[in-house]
Amino acid sequence: MKFTGASVLVLGLVVGCATLPAGDTNIAADWDPLPASTRTLDMFKAGPDQACYDRETMPATFVVDSHNHFRPFGGKSRPYSEVVAYMENSGVLFANMYGIGQSLPWNSGCTYYLDCVGTPADPSIKNDMINANNLANHKPEHIELTLSMTFPDLANPSDIAETMDTLNEEYPGLWKWMGEVNLVKQALMGNDHEAATLSDIANWAPFMAKLRAADMPIAIHSDLGSNDDQTKYLHLMDEVLERYPENKIIWVHMGLSKELTNIPADQHIALMSERLDKSPSLMLDITWRVIADNYFQTEKNKAAYTAFFNKYYDRILTGTDFVASFNKSFEVYAEEVEVNSTLLEDLDDRAFRYITLGQAYFDLLDLPYRAPDVCRA
Repeated sequence: MKFTGASVLVLGLVVGCATLPAGDTNIAADWDPLPASTRTLDMFKAGPDQACYDRETMPATFVVDSHNHFRPFGGKSRPYSEVVAYMENSGVLFANMYGIGQSLPWNSGCTYYLDCVGTPADPSIKNDMINANNLANHKPEHIELTLSMTFPDLANPSDIAETMDTLNEEYPGLWKWMGEVNLVKQALMGNDHEAATLSDIANWAPFMAKLRAADMPIAIHSDLGSNDDQTKYLHLMDEVLERYPENKIIWVHMGLSKELTNIPADQHIALMSERLDKSPSLMLDITWRVIADNYFQTEKNKAAYTAFFNKYYDRILTGTDFVASFNKSFEVYAEEVEVNSTLLEDLDDRAFRYITLGQAYFDLLDLPYRAPDVCRA
């Protein structure tokens, strides 16, 4: 099926200072939408006539993509308008508009950092500026986007607060989130990434204060450890939580990664539960198919994580961790939505409403939306 006009949301592509004309025919594509595409923003507007959500007949995929990278690490990106259309036609109605804080050199020929080990992936604001320009000039009609700052280098935090001011001066009122930012990401260490130290974390104080003042959440990638040492880096996130208890912190991927695929589910859940109980402002995102592919594949694990999500129903955020490089199609995005929605259909009604239908996200950002109640027989 071919989508044109409003369905494709032809909004333009910004590359540096150049804008692709809104009517460029190269943007349109052929794809079949998911059944979830029948959902609309109007279904999430509070009021006496708001309909309930029938779990028997309606999709169990999430409506919030809280972790979507609209920009790639390097190389050509998918057009902004096309990524918006991917979401609309997957039933995703709300999304965080992430860039990529670590950019590969434009002349390196690299698209993905693991394909170019040894090539530096340096912090930059360029992707944030491109995202901001796109959103400021081409706000979607059918999807609610939240703009995020992804530039910070947490191991070198001295200029973060000043750069935040610069971005706010350029695009006042648009920035509502920070992240994904890397406290420690083992996969990037071959591209000159360094983990932040305890002293670095202490030096976050100026920009963390700005985040608190603006009521902005920060989404942090912090690997728990590796298969050889499962909790090697846990002390780093513990330091963040202890030092900045009033900041809204999202621990992305629940601390899991490709380097850590063997921690027992009960041990992982216990570690996460302990920190959620101790830190009321902490939330987890369950994005990235590494989690579903490695931890949601047995009935025992499925039951354990479902119970965990049911218990912490208002502390869990959904999403894809999609990276909009030129080689990613709608079919890739649609599959990421399906895979990263694993277990959502097994949630109890309360958790389904908060997690799958997004109430936890709306509450976090104080958005003027309300997840519909689940229909009762």
